[in-house]
Amino acid sequence: MAADRTFRAMGTTVAVIVTGDHADRLADVAVDRIVDLERRWSRFRPDSEVSRLNAALGEPMSVSTETALLVDRAIDAWRITDGLVDCTLLTQLVDAGYDRSFELLAPDRPSSGTALRPLFDAGDIVMTERTVRLPPGVGFDPGGIGKGVAADLVSDELMAAGAAGVCISIGGDLRVRGHGPTTDHWTLAVEHPHQTSPIALVGVADGALATSTTRLRRWRVGGAERHHLIDPRTGDPATSDLETATVIAGQGWRAEALAKAVLLAGRRAGLARVDRAGAAAIVTGVDRTTARSTRFADFAGQASNEPKVTS
Repeated sequence: MAADRTFRAMGTTVAVIVTGDHADRLADVAVDRIVDLERRWSRFRPDSEVSRLNAALGEPMSVSTETALLVDRAIDAWRITDGLVDCTLLTQLVDAGYDRSFELLAPDRPSSGTALRPLFDAGDIVMTERTVRLPPGVGFDPGGIGKGVAADLVSDELMAAGAAGVCISIGGDLRVRGHGPTTDHWTLAVEHPHQTSPIALVGVADGALATSTTRLRRWRVGGAERHHLIDPRTGDPATSDLETATVIAGQGWRAEALAKAVLLAGRRAGLARVDRAGAAAIVTGVDRTTARSTRFADFAGQASNEPKVTS
């Protein structure tokens, strides 16, 4: 038995597939849980824990266990990417024009000035078991890490509640566990940015697939094009020889972090980084050519002709 739900949350389209005897009930549980996490984590909701944390002006704030996990994973992402993925770039992101939910952004906006390079980073966040203190003047942005943590957390909870298998897609970034609808794994399709057919099919039984790209969330400020991936080395929207980077890793937050790091680092350095992390990646350059990391063939060899989930 399988049940699926599609809905809007976290500023994007979310799709949930649950397999097993309790699939229908657990699919509803997943919807409620993801909506609850959005209420806690959205920087666009003034009553969210993240917004209240950003308004705390450098003072320690008590947070829920879910938000403590989110911040902890965001710091982990900063560590495993050597600072390329940094949750403390909210000021730079707002300066680039991303100051409201993406669907509300005007096509072209007046310039707000030159972005500043950050003075602090995620390593300056202070955590205890249930409190978080941001450096003074620093804002926290969950970004893609929030999607990955949500998918990890909810998939864990559904499996513990008796699901045979779970697939959670948040904006096309996927976390899968257990049995698919017809096989003992999930076949995932990696989309090509310029073609209707996928770049590749991969088979994953317990893991995550995340894509980072500069193509989709774009807008104009003062006539200049901007996007949402801020390079912490400059404080500005990143430049790269890559257009998309898709990473397969054991957890959603880790796949999210590594995908962004690969895109920021560029083709050669990014693929080498994935190899060192024990993950797998496939990338598309601005020249529209593709390249794969060493381990990517391991997952491509597990794909089947069964129904596939698109990233």
